[in-house]
Amino acid sequence: MTTQTIRFYHQGTVREISGAPASRTVLQHLREDLRCTGTKEGCAEGDCGACTVVVGELDSRGQLALKAVNACIQFLPTLDGKALFTVEDLRAASGTLHPVQEALVDCHGSQCGFCTPGFAMSMWALYENHPAGAGLPTRDEINTALSGNLCRCTGYRPIVEASQKMFDEQQYPRVALDRAAVVEALQSIQRNDTFKYRAPDTRGTDYGTPAFYAPVTLDAFAALRAQHPHARLLAGSTDVGLWVTKQFRDLGDILYIGNVTELKTIERDAQTLTIGAAVSLEDAYAALTADYPELAELWTRFASLPIRNAGTLGGNVANGSPIGDSMPALMALNALVVLQRERKTRTLPLDAFYVGYQKTALEPGEFVAAIRVPRPAPDLRFRTYKVAKRYDQDISAVCGAFALRIVDGAIADARIAFGGVAATPKRAQHAEAALKGAAWDAATTQRAMDALAADYQPLTDMRATSAYRLKVARNLLWRFHLETRDANPLALCDVNAFAFDTAAMPAAGAQEQRP
Repeated sequence: MTTQTIRFYHQGTVREISGAPASRTVLQHLREDLRCTGTKEGCAEGDCGACTVVVGELDSRGQLALKAVNACIQFLPTLDGKALFTVEDLRAASGTLHPVQEALVDCHGSQCGFCTPGFAMSMWALYENHPAGAGLPTRDEINTALSGNLCRCTGYRPIVEASQKMFDEQQYPRVALDRAAVVEALQSIQRNDTFKYRAPDTRGTDYGTPAFYAPVTLDAFAALRAQHPHARLLAGSTDVGLWVTKQFRDLGDILYIGNVTELKTIERDAQTLTIGAAVSLEDAYAALTADYPELAELWTRFASLPIRNAGTLGGNVANGSPIGDSMPALMALNALVVLQRERKTRTLPLDAFYVGYQKTALEPGEFVAAIRVPRPAPDLRFRTYKVAKRYDQDISAVCGAFALRIVDGAIADARIAFGGVAATPKRAQHAEAALKGAAWDAATTQRAMDALAADYQPLTDMRATSAYRLKVARNLLWRFHLETRDANPLALCDVNAFAFDTAAMPAAGAQEQRP
């Protein structure tokens, strides 16, 4: 294989990198190779935000899209064709501080400074993505922007105040990125064919070290997958990245899905919402929530914004983790997964895709191409609930999803799925059977709650005991009944301590085709 150099825009110039291992992280390259040490290493797993940087890339319209991501789990070759911004980029050539930095100083939002660069970059992404003249961002928007950053010193109040104050253009004249210059630079380094990269081995040859393939078309991706059925598929590396930083695993050859144009689209018709496997979690949840506003809380509580910016819905589904929060909701909505090998595709119900703990029905050379979700039915009653020790950025102890269709007073269809209570995300078939054909009343709900014991035998681990998980699953079904019963249904404010402004949710950023 003839290797190419990694090309990305950084600090006003296009950098070309060779010789780095394919699994070298962006954080390692910044700190150890470029000596840009403003970006800090904390957890090395995308939880604390000390390593937050902003990545820019051209969207489907050729405009610059900026997203905060965690440098500690992003692999260096994934920067090819993109722009990288770090805290060093914020200060002007004259030495003056950026409004983000000035506001943090004035609001006393920094102490030791270890976390501050990551906060500053999350705030800068908010600053750049919030339209000029649009007023202050809402508290929900600020909380979302900061959800991936852990504060160890000041507490969040002064940082939130700084996130508002930085938009005061009278005190801090607006300083905007020269987007045209970045776009021009990015246009010069886009690839029309597969990017192939391999670091030389210690003998100075390009044999024996893992290869990195980044095709730009679906045909090329499918062909490479067939040629390299054992290559590691990589999307946002929000899970695979930890295999390197925490488990020190050798990934072997890597096949990157993130540049495949056809897999980055969202399409709607009258019956189906189709989300490509390379669509980010943030864009996927925006599209899902447009159809199902009941998903708003799960959207904001799925990891953090930097993780959702990098990770993909297809990756979450293909990973097969029993604690993946997407799958219970998708199962309850009767989602299908589209699998492809070379030019052949097949479709499976998502609840048939998982065959064991982190084992799926994927065959050698096959990959997840898309997820298809039915459009909302007028008589559907749908809810999702996540129970975890923390509100933000925590793994679920129990994640439940419930969907009912009631026709002429009787339950015509019931779909219930849970994550975190079995070896795979799994439907509750006994509970569903107890509901079908019955009236949606308290007695029916109690029978279904009792039936859950036949559906799940949860494990006890550090997050929860088996008894706790089963009790929570029962109680979530009861809560669903209280919220959706015909007589006196309880409002969200009566059952949830948190308020959610769905109107403040950002719009989908992926290319979307509407009927």
